[in-house]
Amino acid sequence: MQTLPSFVLGSRHLATGGFQSLENPVTEELVAQASSAGLDYAQVVRFGREVGGRHLRALTFAERGALLAKCSAAIHAQRDALIELSRINGGTTRGDGKFDIDGATGTLTFYASLGEKLGARTHLVDGESVQLGRTARHSGLHVRVSRPGVAVHINAFNFPAWGMMEKFACSILAGVPVIEKPGTPTAMLAARIAELIVEANIMPEGSFQFVCGSLGDMLDHLGPHDVLAFTGSSATGAKLRGNANLVRQNVHVTLECDSLNAAVLAPDVEESSETYALFLRNVALDMTQKTGQKCTAVRRIFVPKERAAQVQADLVDALSRIPVGDPADEKMRMGPVASKAQFEDVSKGIARLAAHGTVACGGAARLYPKGWFLAPTLIVARDAADPAHHAEEVFGPCASLLPYEGDATTAAALVNKGGGGLVCSAYSNDAVWSERFTLEAAPWHGRVWLASDKNADQALPPGMVLPHSIHGGPGRAGGGEELGAERGLELYMQRTAVQGFKGMLDALLPKQA
Repeated sequence: MQTLPSFVLGSRHLATGGFQSLENPVTEELVAQASSAGLDYAQVVRFGREVGGRHLRALTFAERGALLAKCSAAIHAQRDALIELSRINGGTTRGDGKFDIDGATGTLTFYASLGEKLGARTHLVDGESVQLGRTARHSGLHVRVSRPGVAVHINAFNFPAWGMMEKFACSILAGVPVIEKPGTPTAMLAARIAELIVEANIMPEGSFQFVCGSLGDMLDHLGPHDVLAFTGSSATGAKLRGNANLVRQNVHVTLECDSLNAAVLAPDVEESSETYALFLRNVALDMTQKTGQKCTAVRRIFVPKERAAQVQADLVDALSRIPVGDPADEKMRMGPVASKAQFEDVSKGIARLAAHGTVACGGAARLYPKGWFLAPTLIVARDAADPAHHAEEVFGPCASLLPYEGDATTAAALVNKGGGGLVCSAYSNDAVWSERFTLEAAPWHGRVWLASDKNADQALPPGMVLPHSIHGGPGRAGGGEELGAERGLELYMQRTAVQGFKGMLDALLPKQA
């Protein structure tokens, strides 16, 4: 059985005890073990902050972007082998494995291009200079500079490649070294990606460290210029945010947590329209892609009450045609959930939701005698306002169908009962309805995704996280933001107002090509 390495302090570290086992979720066989026992976290943080930070801050945005391009190329060169690792340890189909790995390389490439665009400088200018004195000779300007700290990234199990690399890309381009910690149950893929980057000798010394296992007391060693970015459950996120040292030191923290993402069908959408067909395709995809283990997966489906029976029948038909089984079989479109613990959590969650509705398809039962398989599950709520359907994210192939009555404002109010989300999608050809829904839902969501017949043949699915737009959300979703092109660098850079002689401030402005 393979022992997964950490890469810290400029070398490879293999623990000799304290292991957590990783399994193949199809066969339930143990495939690897992981532990970070024996690491001195104070040294790890100091090495990244002092050695890695010094090297990265000396580079321009263009030079940092070139590093990201090399990382993307190193990962892409091993794409097929990485897809196989994703299957072995994550139970993913080939399509789901590609979705994760190509998302990682695509995000790295995007930020490499952004670095090239930002060019031969090491700071960003935020807005225009403004006159502060009697004349423009005394003016003010805001700049962003790299924080002289280290970024600790705690990543989730569901996207071992993409989740790690989207944080990595923003931090490295901003000039802040990283310490990456993967979700342990599926860490084989993340560990191999880390190994590829280290073997290729791409990153400056100390700028990339990888801890496979527990972070121990690492957070107790962070200071005011350091960053913690976490993706995972709201319970763990709240515990991390409350760490006494993080509070005392005012460490910069961003969280991406639970999200009861919604898909909303407007009353105007006709059954024969492209918009309705897209609604069905996207809901079925987002319920079953990555076996529903996706932070942007649809958890709540809102449909006009008079359309509920038809939508239920159409969704049950779509879900029942998705073959579920061993992802080694290319005919399978959905594999198992990632681990035994995940299976137990999802099964219990389905049972709790089923007590507040009717199971239209699927259910909490184990699908096969071996492996952590569940069927796609649709639960029809008895009452769209029932708090049970707005209180818990079941992180698997399960969603609630919620019939509603009323206009866009009513629909948005029900969606907002989720307490804050990453994305909600709305399907309508009525511009007035879409505008009202967007403005009502926006305060509670990081992203509002709109579909109509005008863009149905062009729209990427709402569950796809693109580096161009921010990813995150308020409330239950954690209150954080990642990505969003240049906005993704803001977490890792200090914004400072500089006031003085305009002629001197002009030297801080980017030079025209």
